[in-house]
Amino acid sequence: MQSGNVTTPFGRRPMTLALVRRQVASVEITPNKSADKWKVFRDACEARPLLGLQDRALAVLDALLSFYPETDLRQGQSLIVFPSNTQLSIRAHGIAGATLRRHLAALVDAGLIVRKDSANGKRYVRKDRSGEVEDAFGFDLAPLLARSEELAQMAQQVAAERTLFRRTKEALTIRRRDARKLISAAIEEGASGDWGKIEAVYLALVARMPRSPSIHDLKALLEEMELLCAEIVNQLEDQQNSQNMSSNDARFERHIQNSNPESPNEFEPSSRKELGAKPEPEKRPTAEPLKAFPLAMVLRACPEIGLYGQSGEISNWRDFMAAAVVVRSMLGISPSAYQDACDVMGPENAAVALACMLERAGHINSAGGYLRDLTSKARRGEFSLGPMLMALLRGAGGMRNAG
Repeated sequence: MQSGNVTTPFGRRPMTLALVRRQVASVEITPNKSADKWKVFRDACEARPLLGLQDRALAVLDALLSFYPETDLRQGQSLIVFPSNTQLSIRAHGIAGATLRRHLAALVDAGLIVRKDSANGKRYVRKDRSGEVEDAFGFDLAPLLARSEELAQMAQQVAAERTLFRRTKEALTIRRRDARKLISAAIEEGASGDWGKIEAVYLALVARMPRSPSIHDLKALLEEMELLCAEIVNQLEDQQNSQNMSSNDARFERHIQNSNPESPNEFEPSSRKELGAKPEPEKRPTAEPLKAFPLAMVLRACPEIGLYGQSGEISNWRDFMAAAVVVRSMLGISPSAYQDACDVMGPENAAVALACMLERAGHINSAGGYLRDLTSKARRGEFSLGPMLMALLRGAGGMRNAG
């Protein structure tokens, strides 16, 4: 029978008011209350972060419960187990003595068990003549029964927090991926905006994520990453809306062919059929196969590319194409877009197209989009480098005559 008296620990272990409160609570259990000891144990395992226990402490608690013969913990029965340290160590998978004592103390501090020490600190049971337990000294499991509902609630709280943590981390991973790919797409496609600054903000957010983040860390980072994604999408939508409003006269200067053959604005041939325009065969450009042009003529038409040659000069086609690679990067054209142009036009002609674009870089909003448009036209046989080079040569001649 449980006496309900408060017992003090044996030896040097101190008595605290917290121990008094736990012992009092352990005897103030609802009459006839019972609980499955293994369910309570599972709840304690789930609530481990809130209880401040280590895995080995739970292994010790498991061993203690194995010494209780019944499956259910019941109020009114003796809930004291009294294994020796040797027996307890064996059932706790061979845990060392010092470690065993440390984790027993942790279970007491967590309020899951209570010590009931004998006069000499030994653990044993005293029975009457009929074999009933008269008194026992060891570890009282009554706090587990008294706190069974509390432990269940704690387990549910930890499970909910774990689910929230997992979902928040997944959401952050998705937003991080969205931001990274949107920024990369905007840079590769040459979208207007200070994408270098936006990328720096993104990298700063990623660098702030600790190795072992808490839920508060994840929530703060997720909120900022969502704001960043919203800002990126807003910029891209604003640009798209602006392009749609001015698509007929200023959309990357595509499909523009000035009727004045002397105009320096002539840069690329028009499409064969303008939207809404009646066919005029005498003004339609003739599709011609892409052909190589003399390097000297190309350099006269496109002198700017010479600045990107090795040692500031270009003496052959190899130097020219090497300089074109530098120009591609400088204009923000993606490697895939340039490779596509090389496949369709040929490496030399693709490099010439980049040199022409460099001359008109101030008039082109999206170099990547412009090159892809030229590549599509070349694939359909609607594009020739000749008009581009002639327009640039006439412009250069006009500037020399004006001088």
